[in-house]
Amino acid sequence: MADRDQITVSVVRVQGSAPRDVGTMMRVDAHGQDGTIGGGALEYEAASIARDMLAGDAQHMQRVMPLGPDLGQCCGGTVTLHFDRGAVDTKLTAPPLWIWGGGHVGRAIAQVMAPFQDRAITVVDTTADRIPNDLPSAVSPLVAADPLRVVGLAPADADHLILTYSHDIDLALCDALLRRDFGSVGLIGSDTKWTRFRKRLHGMGHGAEQVARIACPIGDPSLGKHPQAIALGVATAMLNAHRVKEERTG
Repeated sequence: MADRDQITVSVVRVQGSAPRDVGTMMRVDAHGQDGTIGGGALEYEAASIARDMLAGDAQHMQRVMPLGPDLGQCCGGTVTLHFDRGAVDTKLTAPPLWIWGGGHVGRAIAQVMAPFQDRAITVVDTTADRIPNDLPSAVSPLVAADPLRVVGLAPADADHLILTYSHDIDLALCDALLRRDFGSVGLIGSDTKWTRFRKRLHGMGHGAEQVARIACPIGDPSLGKHPQAIALGVATAMLNAHRVKEERTG
């Protein structure tokens, strides 16, 4: 989607009770949207304004939206929205996320994490047809016939989720990431898979303390094995970890 084909809607001021905080964004085009500013009726009205703006020539617009009787919402506050034609850089407050594997689980995690708009997300797979074409626009696809060759492109503080179609690739990625800096690494798999991987990683020269930095299984097993359930568990864990880190450093 070209920049001129979308409107970025940003919450720039909040007075009283409101669905989302200052800094929240969504992007609207003629057919849909990425992200959410919340509020139901507020979001519907904002999307309508954005699409009217797409039909004209305006580059910027600001609207004050009372959340009482006018919009039929019970929040009672007032939200000021800024409308910008094209993309607006979002302030990224969380580490980059690299998702190794664009299958059902990788797609679900990308779709759950992208609306937070707080981190750069990259989905890596070996061929273009393995990466879904319905990823949110904020997610960057990366095709690498040999994923190991692009491990070095990931920032040193990136979080990694390994969930490829191949156990051999999964193991090789674990080995490669343990030989460099990373924020966190999560591996999809059963306890049996992780027991086998742990033994093999020790055999590759990685110490027990280093191997223990890899989390396996990922998500919350009590939620089940459906891709969306795994994605919800992973997102919750990542959000909690980021919140704890901010509290420690803040």
